[in-house]
Amino acid sequence: MKTLFKFAALSSLAILASCKPQGEEAASGGTGGTLVITAISDEKASNQEARFAALQTYLSDKLGVETEFSLSSSYEDSVTRFKNGEVHLVWYGGLTGVQARKAVPGARAIAQGDVDPQYKSYFIANSSTGLTKSDKFPGDAIKDLTFTFGSKSSTSGRLMPTHFIIENTGKGPDDFFSKPVQFSGAHDATAKAVESGSAQVGAINYKTYDSMVKDGKLDPAKAPIIWITPDYADYNLTAHPALEGMYGEGFLDKLQKVLVDCEDKDVLAAFNRDDLIPAKNEDFAGIEEVAKKVGLMR
Repeated sequence: MKTLFKFAALSSLAILASCKPQGEEAASGGTGGTLVITAISDEKASNQEARFAALQTYLSDKLGVETEFSLSSSYEDSVTRFKNGEVHLVWYGGLTGVQARKAVPGARAIAQGDVDPQYKSYFIANSSTGLTKSDKFPGDAIKDLTFTFGSKSSTSGRLMPTHFIIENTGKGPDDFFSKPVQFSGAHDATAKAVESGSAQVGAINYKTYDSMVKDGKLDPAKAPIIWITPDYADYNLTAHPALEGMYGEGFLDKLQKVLVDCEDKDVLAAFNRDDLIPAKNEDFAGIEEVAKKVGLMR
């Protein structure tokens, strides 16, 4: 009888083992837990939750780990939560990624969009200004107009536009513009503020602008592009070193591989990218240098 029970127990274990999720072996060797994903709040929160659902499923299936997406209330909040170990994989802008990795030794930039090594910002203006696109920085044409950035911690919506304002005028935004500089809080909010005329000019990342125009959410005739910045490195996926303790040594390399190998368009849509490529911390050294120069980092 004991032999019969022993056989039944072994059979049950074998069945359970055969039902392990695909890739679960990749997560062995650690303490386990939930891999928590978040992103900088560069657009409406309701849109982010929907966008990142496919990524959760993809990572769970490929790595055999439990995942969840957790909204961050602001750019700064995403960095604080990463520092506290509350989130483990974050879609950051260039500046917030540098801030997060500096706060957490061992944190790694592991992937970026195919366009991110050569990113850019648009300066856009309300059509009532009469401004049109030029290869030259608009300078005197915008200095007396109302101007808005996106978030204070945005790379493409504040840091790099500030850098190019200084480079072209010799003055920081607060000194260059005769009216107080505004902050819309997000790229889509900048686009709508300029379109409506509540801000006459604004700086926005080009991907958001192009997507909003394509989706019919922004009228380019009411908010035309007046200047395009030179290229710079921007968005990236940064991973917390705690994942190695949770899922075993080498997990960050496995995570990087499944991200870079991803061909699922629904997953890639979370980042508004056609492809993901490898990234490393050194790719964003220029962002850190600029941030220190303009006083946004020590």
